[in-house]
Amino acid sequence: MRFLASAPRGFGDLLAAELAGLGAQEVRERALGVDFTGPLEVAYRACLESRLASRVYLEVARVRAASADELYAALRALPWHEHVDPAGTLACDFSGRHPAIHHTRYGAQRVKDAICDPLRERFGQRPDVALTRPSVRVHAHANGADVTVSIDLAGEGLHRRGYRTVAGEAPLRENVAAGILLRAGWPQLAAEGAALLDPMCGSGTIVIEAALIAAGRAPNLERDYFGFTGWRGHDAALWERLRAAARARIRTPEQGAEPRLRGSDIDVRAIRAADDNARRAGVAEWVAFTQAPLAAARPVAPRGLLCTNPPYGVRLEDQESARALHRELGAVLREHFTGWRAAVITGAPQLGLEMGLRAARTHTVWNGAIECRLLRFDVEPASRHDFRRPRSSPIDPALRDTPGARMFANRLAKNAKRLGDWAAKSGVTCYRVYDADMPEYAFAIDLYTAADSPTRWAYVQEYAAPREIELEAVRRRRGEALSVLPEVLGLPVDRIHVRMRRRMARGQQYAKEAGQGEFHVVAEAGLRLRVNFTDYLDTGLFLDHRITRARLRAAAARRRFLNLFAYTGSATVYAAAGRARATTSVDLSRTYLDWARENLALNALTGRQHRFVQADCREWLAEAARLNERFDLIFLDPPTFSNSKRMQGVHDVQRDHPVLIEACMGVLAPGGLLVFSTNAQKFRLEPALADIYVVEDISAATIPEDFARNPHIHRCFEIRAR
Repeated sequence: MRFLASAPRGFGDLLAAELAGLGAQEVRERALGVDFTGPLEVAYRACLESRLASRVYLEVARVRAASADELYAALRALPWHEHVDPAGTLACDFSGRHPAIHHTRYGAQRVKDAICDPLRERFGQRPDVALTRPSVRVHAHANGADVTVSIDLAGEGLHRRGYRTVAGEAPLRENVAAGILLRAGWPQLAAEGAALLDPMCGSGTIVIEAALIAAGRAPNLERDYFGFTGWRGHDAALWERLRAAARARIRTPEQGAEPRLRGSDIDVRAIRAADDNARRAGVAEWVAFTQAPLAAARPVAPRGLLCTNPPYGVRLEDQESARALHRELGAVLREHFTGWRAAVITGAPQLGLEMGLRAARTHTVWNGAIECRLLRFDVEPASRHDFRRPRSSPIDPALRDTPGARMFANRLAKNAKRLGDWAAKSGVTCYRVYDADMPEYAFAIDLYTAADSPTRWAYVQEYAAPREIELEAVRRRRGEALSVLPEVLGLPVDRIHVRMRRRMARGQQYAKEAGQGEFHVVAEAGLRLRVNFTDYLDTGLFLDHRITRARLRAAAARRRFLNLFAYTGSATVYAAAGRARATTSVDLSRTYLDWARENLALNALTGRQHRFVQADCREWLAEAARLNERFDLIFLDPPTFSNSKRMQGVHDVQRDHPVLIEACMGVLAPGGLLVFSTNAQKFRLEPALADIYVVEDISAATIPEDFARNPHIHRCFEIRAR
């Protein structure tokens, strides 16, 4: 039989070696995973014992089909009765790039029809569709006109071991944690009796995976669902023999010995979750979790591995706080863990420089959709190295007479004059005055004016420089640019707020930065809105959506308005001011919904007709459709990416926008309008949507004058039913 096993990106070589150790033959690492051949036993062992595999696919056929109809015909001819029980359940997936199938849901639909139609004709019934835990999951992957069709033997991601019911705020997938441990040499260290510590353990994933390795325990031994159990080719006797053999190989810790595998965290709730997870994983005797701050971390043995996933991205975005935490981790390692190894995974690679240790090896790995760096250290005196440079204050007046500073000042002054005149004529009081006009000075600078006074603020966002630019050059240009801001903008230093804004890789998002709670009220189009310059990377008011909000206001009269991913509710304020009959604002964040309420109250727009719902928008849309709720005007402005701990799964706007749009159209009233907007820089609307709905690209018409230098700042579409 021929199989494909997928793995988290960055661990393909380890998976290939692991599969070879399980008896796989003709093992070849591919872009999407690892190809291998062998009897069914090898695939079962991969599902049961692989610490790295995400899924295991059994290849059923390879077909060539230039059109959707050809694909249907080719798949219909396959003997599906050998694989699928007509009385069972079925799910179908479609991926890759096909010359005629541009919508993965449509591709999956054609695959499903090709399976169900001949079964209905032959047996008089067909399997029901089940999106979760089906009897059989069929996967079709297109590489041009060549399509590979497989049975998903895992059924759902093999990283779901079954022991983790509660995860931390920045959960590390179980097979990623295992991959980090394997990459760091933990199996050999464990066999030699070394210790392990995760001083920021969260729900304990790294420690538990380390214990599974030390105990020789198959990671999916307690898992209660696999995709092959409902497959007609399933060999139940073979599977039970393999499970029994895996149980017989489990080792137990030394009688009476203190656990060598430890985790600590400052959050007592995380420690409780870690204890529960370890118990469910069957390794409670191997591990110990304690509540303690990072600074209290100490080794429990002369040799060992400190392995951790420090807060980054979703859990901690503030750059200074993140730098301080990594400096503290580096200090703890240097002062107390000499002779140990360390493995640190971070989604913000530059933070590794703050640790004051030279990495022995660096690996690029992925945790879900998030690109990360795995830094491996040998903690010895020779590995100590201070990569940091002395930092100047954010605004250093001594730099303002340098040639670079004067060049930047001239450009900013010209922009400020031109756009200031435009803003005064247009009645705009909050606008962008500079947006990386000179690439070497990569800043976005916005000016905000208070609603009730001439007080102004500058909000300065610095885009992180490409890695190939010398750090010293980046700091010099930053200092030059910031030094002239008070002079050119006529603002005191305390009203200039500077933030670092990375150009986000796919799979990253921003979050709350601080907690000062200092809000100001600004005006836009006669409306009052609250902004915050200190607590969040964004102020609460997206200036590039100014025209879009005005269009919503003009379209809202006597309509039922729905604002999805409502953020701080500025679009809702506009719709309510446009005499909307009712408004509904849906967001996952209670903080943002409270902010939205306050924005409406600032404009005396209160009452029971304005509804605020804290929910995952995707789940809420499904429930609204079930309840037959209808809206005449919908604004859909999802984040580019989100993996909030409260959201089921990961949201990626490029991948998920067709599903979101279809769900919105399911609650759109006849004659209604959906306005879809995204700030994803390389966004491409699914072409098949234009075949189903009336789609008008209004991006160019919604880019304000102050953003004209960056016409790709957002994409915006009006969508109606045909």
